[in-house]
Amino acid sequence: MLDIAEELHRWVEQGRTFAVATVVAVGGSAPRQPGAALAVDSDGTAIGSVSGGCVEGAVYDLCRQAIEDGETVLERFGYSDEDAFAVGLTCGGIIDILVTPVRGEVFSAALAAAVSGEAAALARIVSGPSDLMGRALLVRPDGSYEGGLGGHPELDRTAAGEALAMLDAGRTGTVEIGEDGSRCGQPLTLLVESSVPAPRMIVFGAIDFASALVRVGKFLGYHVTVCDARPVFATPARFPEADEIVVDWPHRYLESTEVDGRTVLCVLTHDAKFDVPLLEAALKLPVAYVGAMGSRRTHEDRNKRLREVGVTEIELARLRSPIGLDLGARTPEETAVSIAAEIVAGRRGGTGVSLTGAHTPIHHDGPRAPEGRIGSVA
Repeated sequence: MLDIAEELHRWVEQGRTFAVATVVAVGGSAPRQPGAALAVDSDGTAIGSVSGGCVEGAVYDLCRQAIEDGETVLERFGYSDEDAFAVGLTCGGIIDILVTPVRGEVFSAALAAAVSGEAAALARIVSGPSDLMGRALLVRPDGSYEGGLGGHPELDRTAAGEALAMLDAGRTGTVEIGEDGSRCGQPLTLLVESSVPAPRMIVFGAIDFASALVRVGKFLGYHVTVCDARPVFATPARFPEADEIVVDWPHRYLESTEVDGRTVLCVLTHDAKFDVPLLEAALKLPVAYVGAMGSRRTHEDRNKRLREVGVTEIELARLRSPIGLDLGARTPEETAVSIAAEIVAGRRGGTGVSLTGAHTPIHHDGPRAPEGRIGSVA
């Protein structure tokens, strides 16, 4: 639901009545991951998507029904060989969808937090006693929470702890709570949606390739910073889509700014006086990706210089250089796509090889749908 928070927040401010269908779990080659949502208001306006088109019509009808009767339901859609006219996923996957009429302060607060870029986790019951289905709890980074799951106070504390762990990792997915922890006589399943600030992409080197990479980085949802020691090149006019322009020596800026396990660092300067001190610092940081541009000759010379300043072989093994996947790229835009493809492959566990003729999974990550029947199976 939080993936369409900006639009839903406007709906709340406008006083609209609406229901949201949220992907809870997937199995096989399902098109959307847990947390993806489709919302429908009382006038029939729809935003978002849960399946890329396969089951949108059926889910739309479920949302209209939820607005009408105020009931939360969990439905499963899958591929059916027996019924060619059944509503299902043509890709052969399975998708579980929670349909909830949205009302109350907890949902409003969750949407407001997501829109403002605050960290928060929304936990909802997606499997358990029927009278608790859809109940929600909003958890903040300090462990405080608001709302309630409608059961024992111990359930709220347990759920808040589980949601906080997911929030710390920036993850969205399901969490199982056993019978003892639920205090309601049977186990529960929670969907936890984490809203965290956008991950950072820091591009070092204010060159034409950087301009294209900024655009692609923004498209992928990164907060993009461009850093260069040369003020004549590091200007807003040259990088209008960047979130931040920094004029400073790259290694000095990197040492002074905040990074985390989702941050990607793209070094496009290919100048030893910038690259070596920058990469010496970067390869020691717990970031998601460090890539450096340059020819293979530049790469070998750079590695030699890095070893001379004490960078270890383990640290060097983290460096993606020459940067990007082998797409045969030549233009700045093609090179930006190459770099972005390598970043996505690293984040999602992809191989980078062509899917044509391959026997590897199309989707490498994401929680799977549980075994057994939940709701209706197409």
